[in-house]
Amino acid sequence: MDRPLLVYTTFPDVDIALATGESLVRDQLIACINVVPGMQSVYAWKGSIERGQEAVAILKTVKSLQDQVHRALKERHPYETPVILFIEPTGADAATLEWLLGETAGARL
Repeated sequence: MDRPLLVYTTFPDVDIALATGESLVRDQLIACINVVPGMQSVYAWKGSIERGQEAVAILKTVKSLQDQVHRALKERHPYETPVILFIEPTGADAATLEWLLGETAGARL
């Protein structure tokens, strides 16, 4: 049986995060995106220390779609080098896993 997979990424703002997430939901690559606005970031980029405000996004999908989600997110993401981290939970509520499988079934055919 497939396993749940969380994807962590950031976007420059909430609208871009929601639009990208909605396109991934419509394509059945993810079941859900949670967007948290107002994150303050300090990061190293091309030899400089930068500061910025971003929106955190957590995407919910299944392990078998990891490569497809990765490709689609890279294609649709506005950052030159987006942070895309895959987090494999050690377990999931049975109803949650059933929901994830059901909502991503079209992409797994």
